[in-house]
Amino acid sequence: MKNTAALILLFFLALFAYTKLAGPIPFSVTSVTTQKTDTFSVGGEGKATVVPDIAVVNAGVSTQATTVKAAQDQLNKAINAVSDAVKKLDVDAKDIQTTGYNIYPSYDYTGSRQRITGYEASSNLTIKVRDIEKANSVVDAATAAGANQVGGISFDVDDKTKAQNEAREKAVAQAKQKAKDAAKIAGFTLGRIINYSEDFGGTPRPIPLMAKPEGVEGIGIPTQIEPGSSEISVTVTLSFEIR
Repeated sequence: MKNTAALILLFFLALFAYTKLAGPIPFSVTSVTTQKTDTFSVGGEGKATVVPDIAVVNAGVSTQATTVKAAQDQLNKAINAVSDAVKKLDVDAKDIQTTGYNIYPSYDYTGSRQRITGYEASSNLTIKVRDIEKANSVVDAATAAGANQVGGISFDVDDKTKAQNEAREKAVAQAKQKAKDAAKIAGFTLGRIINYSEDFGGTPRPIPLMAKPEGVEGIGIPTQIEPGSSEISVTVTLSFEIR
């Protein structure tokens, strides 16, 4: 016992002497915090039916002439006539947008060398029809005024907020119910929602229209395109903590 006590005393005396000569002994303490987070993700889908209240019509003009100026003059005259005809149906000028204007040469490749035989000019108007009842009349007025390229017509809803919220509520409710059912079956407890994501669908699909046949005037059969109804859909993903 005396020898043990003497050894301990000698150790502390040596430690005391060392710290006086060399300074304090450095100590380093590293703190590591670990956190385990278990999550569970589930998806849901919601849909809402909407009745379109606006239409978008694409109407264009294509002309041919032997010179650039002649092709351009013909195009400008025709496309302005189309625009004026549409405006007479109470379509506001701000809802008529030029979405293309092109002039390019036509070539003859039959000989050993290609040669320019003339020029083609084209322009397109995108027309938003806010009074959807006039959509068919706009198509007829545009073609009667000279539009020979009608690319299609699509129907849409000007304000989708209400329908989107309706679809979102259904999607979230479905996802929550799925999560509750899965937790009950698997035997775990759901915690708070820690992540939410959503993706909307239901983009309106254009209805193709035939280009007006060359030289055919005054057909007399009015265009009849029905807007019908469409769906706005949303897919959501909810991530829950697992307790």
